[in-house]
Amino acid sequence: MEHRLREMAEAARRALREATNLDELEQARARYLGRSGILRDIQQGIRDLAKELRPQFGRLINETRAELEALLEARRKELEAGQSRLRAAESAIDVTLPGRAQHIAGRHPLLATLDDMLEIFLGLGYTIAEGPEVENNYYGFEALNYPPDHPAMDEQMTFYIADDVLLRSQTSTVQIRVMETQEPPVRVVVPGRCFRRDTLDATHSHTFYQLEGLCVDEGITMADLKGTLLAFARGMFGEEARVRFRPDFFPFTEPSAEFAVSCFACSGEGCRVCKGTGWIELGGSGMVDPNVLAGVGYDTERYTGFAFGVGVERFAMNRYGIPDMRLLYSGDMRMLRQF
Repeated sequence: MEHRLREMAEAARRALREATNLDELEQARARYLGRSGILRDIQQGIRDLAKELRPQFGRLINETRAELEALLEARRKELEAGQSRLRAAESAIDVTLPGRAQHIAGRHPLLATLDDMLEIFLGLGYTIAEGPEVENNYYGFEALNYPPDHPAMDEQMTFYIADDVLLRSQTSTVQIRVMETQEPPVRVVVPGRCFRRDTLDATHSHTFYQLEGLCVDEGITMADLKGTLLAFARGMFGEEARVRFRPDFFPFTEPSAEFAVSCFACSGEGCRVCKGTGWIELGGSGMVDPNVLAGVGYDTERYTGFAFGVGVERFAMNRYGIPDMRLLYSGDMRMLRQF
């Protein structure tokens, strides 16, 4: 039995020293020192020895167990220290490696375009005005000279929150608020979001940005309107840009005109961008209707003015070659990282 104990001890020492990880070490412990291990089996054989030999053999077993447990603990500490060093090495920062380039966000193409548009008008002496997106019927329609039965007032065209509360469908509402609090001369541009019940597609959206312009003073004429829009077009598209007016109708301007700029892609020769016409429509404009001026208390015999409005999305799409308006609002980083 003593011979068997010595063979077991030698095999246990070898297994504990050769364990390469904690799992192998645990397997060796269970095999030799566990409750069902070989050492426990040998210890059970003491009962078969003569009484005078049992104390001596018991001490030998205890000494062997103490030696193997000490070896087990020492080997466990070695393996744990090795694992700690390995984890530290794997998580260490190599200061010799080049740094990871961080993506720096750029200005959204829609807001970048709006900033450039505002910069042009600020250079022309205009100031920026803002107003609420939620309006009442007076500012949304009545003060802008809309007749009570105008189709724009239908629920199919306008978002109503309550009977007399609506989301503005144009930034023209701010014209009235500005003129109510300011005597002429008035020169303001109004950037902001507008809302209309429109079908969402590549060129239309229920939510969009508009830039409104208003100028009221003595002696203002259509020539001033055209000169202002020409300066704006050249600021956006270059000194070769030309502006064209065509008759149109808006309740709050009279006379009214749709204005277009010569195609910046083909210089007016005709191409796919302008659909062969040589012109790109930009928005509506006209002389402020005397009824609108009288409604805010202006002397219509003394003051005249003009107003215009343009959609910012169309400028951004033309400037950056964006084929679908929905991309501007998608939040798709594949598109936004290009700017």
